[in-house]
Amino acid sequence: MIRRAPARSFAPHLFSALIACALTLAFLCSSRLLAIYLEGKTVHWIAPRDFFIKNQGLAFERAAARRPDILLLYGSSELIDPIPNRASDFFSSAPTGFQVCPVGKAGTTSLIILQKLGALGSELRGRKIAISLSASSFLTPALRPEFYAGNFSLPAANGILFGDAIDLNLKAAIAKRMLQFPDTLAEDGLLELAARCLASGRPVDRILLMAIWPLGRLQNVMLDLQDHFEALVYILGGGRTVPNWLRPIHPHNVHSRKSPDGEDQETESFEAVRPARDATFRAQITATSEWADLELLFRTLAELKAEPLILSMPIDAYAARGVSRSAREVYYDRMREFAQRYRFPVIEFEQHDADPAFLFAHREHPTPRGWMVYNRALDDFFRKTK
Repeated sequence: MIRRAPARSFAPHLFSALIACALTLAFLCSSRLLAIYLEGKTVHWIAPRDFFIKNQGLAFERAAARRPDILLLYGSSELIDPIPNRASDFFSSAPTGFQVCPVGKAGTTSLIILQKLGALGSELRGRKIAISLSASSFLTPALRPEFYAGNFSLPAANGILFGDAIDLNLKAAIAKRMLQFPDTLAEDGLLELAARCLASGRPVDRILLMAIWPLGRLQNVMLDLQDHFEALVYILGGGRTVPNWLRPIHPHNVHSRKSPDGEDQETESFEAVRPARDATFRAQITATSEWADLELLFRTLAELKAEPLILSMPIDAYAARGVSRSAREVYYDRMREFAQRYRFPVIEFEQHDADPAFLFAHREHPTPRGWMVYNRALDDFFRKTK
């Protein structure tokens, strides 16, 4: 009788623990369902806005992707610069039947965009999306670590590596590229281990990847819950975001781009070719790592069976100083070749090459007039039938 007493006392505690777990699970599930419902109900209010949660998380992007009258537009700092006529503002009231949902901030490049798209997965199948590319990204030898870290999203990175949207070979290529920025992966040991296993390709590492796969999927669930929690707080707070001290992962800082040689913004005749500058420009265009990242982005889009429009901004007046027209043509030709390889429509706005009325020099952002040209391209693309 004395030996059975602990067993009898243990049973009520076990039952209480099970009840507590069940109540916690029910609360989390109901909160998630409420968040998804409110995200869908408020998506037209949220779509034109640009804010941290939408850019770093996936909840609002997924809600926008599910709406047939919203066009996701991925890009960089041009999307958040409050310039008159920018697409998010121009289409905010759906004057032609749809809204534009901008996703991006300073320093966003192809490697960041492809992680977001890969994490959204099947939500993008057959969906029209637009991607704005900056020519300056193709004029730097390599992606700057601070730009990548400032845009890195753990839900997106974890979602693409522990998701089923793309095949193993493409995942391996993406993982190799992600490993070149170890500081971002160091924040999550499981994600770093998965990237190393994918990149190595050795049988033993593939077995290890299979072993940690359930943990990765569980982490996707936890990140999804966190994402919806922040979205719920934002909606119920009328647009107020979660304080940084409540975030398990604090955002990195993104520094604005500065001109590489410190020259001022004064323009000079584009006909005055400087041989040294011309040769440097050609070398930069051909050697940059952004072309490899663009290839990964296009492969991701093809596997997702999305329908993208590539908007490639022209070379701005500052970058064109002292560069010959034939050298600048190298960029446009190569962009067309990449797009044609995947049969993606591309608009390069080449007729506005080095046009200060289309792009602000140094900032590489469309002017109000430039945005109207952008808007016409977006409107034609969205309303075009197959």
